[in-house]
Amino acid sequence: MGAKGWFILKLLMFQGLFVSRPQEDFDFFYFVLQWPGAYCDTKRACCYPTSGKPAADFGIHGLWPNYNGGSWPSNCDPDSQFDRSQISDLVSSLKKNWPTLSCPSNEGFKFWEHEWEKHGTCSESVMDQHEYFENALKLKEKANLLQILTNSGINPDDGFYSLKKITNAIKNGIGFTPGIECNKDPERNDQLHQIYICVDTSGTEFIECPVLPRGRCPSQLQFSKF
Repeated sequence: MGAKGWFILKLLMFQGLFVSRPQEDFDFFYFVLQWPGAYCDTKRACCYPTSGKPAADFGIHGLWPNYNGGSWPSNCDPDSQFDRSQISDLVSSLKKNWPTLSCPSNEGFKFWEHEWEKHGTCSESVMDQHEYFENALKLKEKANLLQILTNSGINPDDGFYSLKKITNAIKNGIGFTPGIECNKDPERNDQLHQIYICVDTSGTEFIECPVLPRGRCPSQLQFSKF
């Protein structure tokens, strides 16, 4: 192979390094909050954590790295196992703001372990395990979604509200358009289930979403009691 051939081969190899993205690389986070009333008001039902019924407030579901194209990485580092000792100072706040509703009733560690191993390990290039959970807690406080909605006359009273009104209230409150996801109660009513807010790769600042999830919400949806 001549000098020109080697040059082309090296160039292709060099380009290949940049075409192949490392698994931990990502473009933004979805910060996902769920309404407990909607989670529990389905045929699946729910179980309160061992600490008791959570507050009637949005709870954290997760902080999920995503790509601009709509796909996402997951389970990026099998060697980085969840270590509860690393978040011991956050546990009381996690129980309040990131409560589990899965059955059977439990403290929440299984939920947090799942979120770290599936999603958190894909953000290790920018934050460690403690920072991952701490940043999520700070984002929830920063968003203050229930206050934003109630200030706009949107209350968890089993009433029906327009999707546009909910979206605009949150957009006016945080400065960016959210993604809204619905589920159905046993009577097949569409209800407000999850809210997606996009966050920059530092995991600290809200941004406009590069892509919004398909929430499958109708123009009117129920905000269920809890």
